[in-house]
Amino acid sequence: MAIVLYALTAILYCGLAFHGWATRNPQLAAAGGATVGPSGRPGGGATAVLMPSPTPNGGRIDGQPAWWHGLVLAALVSHGVLLHETIFPADHMMFGFAFALSAMLWLGVGIYWIESFFFSLAGLGLIVFPVAMLASLMPLAFPGAQILGYAARPLFKLHFVIANVAYGLFTLAAFHAFLMLLAERRLHGFTRPTAGEAASGQWLGRWLDLLPPLLTLEKLLFRLIAAGFVLLTLTIASGFLFSEQLFARAFRVDHKTVFAIISWLMFGGILIGRHFRGWRGRTALRWVIASFGILLLAYVGSRFVIEVVLHRIT
Repeated sequence: MAIVLYALTAILYCGLAFHGWATRNPQLAAAGGATVGPSGRPGGGATAVLMPSPTPNGGRIDGQPAWWHGLVLAALVSHGVLLHETIFPADHMMFGFAFALSAMLWLGVGIYWIESFFFSLAGLGLIVFPVAMLASLMPLAFPGAQILGYAARPLFKLHFVIANVAYGLFTLAAFHAFLMLLAERRLHGFTRPTAGEAASGQWLGRWLDLLPPLLTLEKLLFRLIAAGFVLLTLTIASGFLFSEQLFARAFRVDHKTVFAIISWLMFGGILIGRHFRGWRGRTALRWVIASFGILLLAYVGSRFVIEVVLHRIT
């Protein structure tokens, strides 16, 4: 059953990624390779990044056909069932860094799918689907998992669900920040390219032209961070409560706790700086990516060292 789910999930994600690359800019094809702005006039790619996309249906943006949404939903269902079957095989729980990455990307795809009903995010999908496909297959290559005997406890299940949703939000926020950095670099560093540079950077320009305006991406980014910060706060709080139930002490100084608190402080600082100082642009985006990197170290990085680098499971 698990092998069938692995294959089905990979095929669905692969099909979505292939469709994204095959139809990455239909406007360019219609205009003979020139970037078309919302007014219908050809223009440079850097300008198109800042200009709003067409907003049919009363301002709602949805550039994907109905069958695409159905295919994404099928991929989410297949991936979700796969995670349940492999993480909860019987009356216990198996988990490791590969399962954590797979769950994070599954939730990231789900949040991206919801966003796609309101914004044209085809450019983001070109990253999300291939990475999700690789993450869904990682447990096959790294089967080492931690067996948790206390997984049946209700408080731990609540902690586990909240933590993974928070990770999923921050994962998609990191993808947003990465794409925004590329778009800003292309915009502010725009010079007339040579023939060789134009040929090598053509695919990147067409990819970035699929994104919504930078201001829209920025608004989405900080909404994701705010929601993720609330859930990360609940994750840390529920973790302390669960620790007290299991180990009879509310605070355990270990790598997971330290990195989680550091990332919580960093994301909180980003939101405070945004609210009171109006932080934006490259500085804020780099802080988002750095904060996400610290958050990854809270579990995924440490488990990778233990399970792969050290070749042991605790």
